[in-house]
Amino acid sequence: MRKFKKLIIACDGESASGKSTAAKLISKKYKLLLINSGLLYRYASKEIINYKPKNSISFLKKKFKNISYKKIVKFNLHSEQISNHAAIIAKNKNIRKIINNFQSTLIKKNKKICVEGRDIASKILAKNPKYDLAFYFKCNIKVASYRRWLDINKKVSLQNVRKSLIKRTLMDKKRKNSPLIKVKDAILIRTDKLTKKQVLSKMSEHIERLN
Repeated sequence: MRKFKKLIIACDGESASGKSTAAKLISKKYKLLLINSGLLYRYASKEIINYKPKNSISFLKKKFKNISYKKIVKFNLHSEQISNHAAIIAKNKNIRKIINNFQSTLIKKNKKICVEGRDIASKILAKNPKYDLAFYFKCNIKVASYRRWLDINKKVSLQNVRKSLIKRTLMDKKRKNSPLIKVKDAILIRTDKLTKKQVLSKMSEHIERLN
């Protein structure tokens, strides 16, 4: 395994496509700082749901100014309510700007990072800095639904989970601001056809071939 002084990886994909698991595995292997973009939107949703602010923009500016990423990752942010709400606020240009600024500060402080989300290669790491390698994750909806259903401990029906995932991905792809897209040079990873070990192996092969 090669050792890198600088390595910037972008991981984009649909809901429950396995990108978070893959990003964790590759970050651990190459000792990269993992930044989960989706968690930031989930955190914003949690705070809005809990506090119901009159002005969400000024409220979130203060929240993100006074919290560290290390604290955000410790919250339990994977309820269906938060997931559905996050998809809605992700369409808001001003909220995206707050979260993008928060991410940019983290990114610029580190040369070895893996950032995962839905607009990472197309927006967040499109330039200054630009990703060294981009991956795009897809998963059959039946497999994705079942995995998410297990993740939330079967708290809602499998059918509702499936509907929610379909709706979320459609919203991500259709939104006006930074829609979910696969950039031309992104490497497709089909997690429904690969084991975790195979996903890690495929990603590693491409990383090892970097100039």
